[in-house]
Amino acid sequence: MDETTRSAVRARANGRCEYCLLREDDDVYTFHIEHIIAKKHRGETVLENLALACHQCNLHKGTDLTGRDPVDDKVTELFNPREQNWPEHFRFVGARIEGLTNAGRTTVYVLDINEDDRLELRELLRLRDANG
Repeated sequence: MDETTRSAVRARANGRCEYCLLREDDDVYTFHIEHIIAKKHRGETVLENLALACHQCNLHKGTDLTGRDPVDDKVTELFNPREQNWPEHFRFVGARIEGLTNAGRTTVYVLDINEDDRLELRELLRLRDANG
């Protein structure tokens, strides 16, 4: 992947993970340019199939395209940041990210977005931002 493509993905995401909205500047790891549809599933390396993802979201997502909705147990496609709008599928409840739709709930579950360490980091960042 060339640097022009990497820069375009980072700029489009405004330096935030497109799944959990963590800012790259607030993480110790460099964010990944991830294939929404993995190469092994014939996903192409084109802007329409690329997203900026934090280290943890990318590692949990891996090559997954679907998961089971924890509410109705139906196989559901994961959130696609190129085709779907984040606020329609997720909301913040304090530091916790809550899925509002099948895709939102499934993505929160598969990517383990509310894992303890991630919640703790988001709470610290919320407090920092609230206190200037």
